Amino acid sequence: MSRSAVFLDEMGVGPLWRLRQGAAPEALDVAVEAAVEMDVAVAAPVAEAVEAVTAVVTEVVTEVQVEIPVAVVATPAPAAESDDTAWFDDAPAPAPVKQLSDTDIATLDWEGLTAAVAKCARCDLCKTRKGVVMGRGDRQGAWLMLASSPSRLEEREGLALPGEQGKLLDNMLKAIDLEAGRDVYITHLLKCRPLDEAGQERLPTESESAACRPYFERELALLQPRTIVTLGSMAAAGIKPGEKPVRGKVRQLGSASVVATFHPEMLLQDATGKAKARAWADLCLAKSTDGG
Repeated sequence: MSRSAVFLDEMGVGPLWRLRQGAAPEALDVAVEAAVEMDVAVAAPVAEAVEAVTAVVTEVVTEVQVEIPVAVVATPAPAAESDDTAWFDDAPAPAPVKQLSDTDIATLDWEGLTAAVAKCARCDLCKTRKGVVMGRGDRQGAWLMLASSPSRLEEREGLALPGEQGKLLDNMLKAIDLEAGRDVYITHLLKCRPLDEAGQERLPTESESAACRPYFERELALLQPRTIVTLGSMAAAGIKPGEKPVRGKVRQLGSASVVATFHPEMLLQDATGKAKARAWADLCLAKSTDGG
C-alpha cells in the first residue's frame, strides 16, 4: 500500500481515485478542504494525521487530474412558422348542454336566443363545430340578408359575413341607400358549419336544417323585417322548403317580401362582372318592394 493510501485509510477517507487527465486543481482543493474540515476538534494524533494527509495530497496533486465537463446550454431551435389559424381546426368542440324545445325557443328574447344558440345541442353538428355564428346588425332593421350556413372564416370569427365579402355586401347596400349597421340584419339559416367525415364543408342535411329552423324563426319574429334578400341558392331554397326559388321574382314569407340574389363570396369570384350586374338588379327589385 502506498504512503498516501496508508494515511487515507487511517483517516477513514477510503481509496484515493485517480481520474483522467485534463484536471482542474480547484476540484482537489475542495476535496482537501472537505477532509480537513471533517472535525476541527480532533485529538492530537488525528490532527497530525490530517496534516500528513494534506501534505500527501498536495504532493499527489501533480499526479491526480480530474476532468470537469463543460456545461453546454442548448439553444432551442425556433419553432417553424405555420398557419396562425391551424390550431383552429384541431380545437375540440365545446361540450353541448341540454337542448331547448321549439316552444322554449319561441319565447326567447335576443339575449336568450344568443345564449341558446351558443349552447345548442339539437343536432349532431354540436359535436364537430368549433363555434356558432349568430346574426349581426340592426335588430330592428327592416331588411334581412340571409345566407345558408357559416363558412370556416365565419365560424372562426363568430361573425356573419366578415372580411372582404362583408365589405362587398356593405357597399352593395350603400348603393341602395342602406347601412348594414343601421338598417339591415345579417344571419344564417343554420348557426353551425356542416362538415363531412373528412372535415370538408358540405350541404346541411334535412334533419340539421329542421333542428336549427326554430332559431331562425325566432330571429324572424323578433326582427319582423319588411324585406328579405337570400344570399346564394341554398338560402333561397331553404327559406321556404319545398318551393323552388327563381331569381328576379318576388316571393312572400308572412308579411315580408323575399328576393333571391348571389352570395357575396360568389360575386368576389366573378371575373366577368355579369353576376355583379344581376345582383344589382336583384337589389333594385328588393328595394322596389320595400314599403318603408
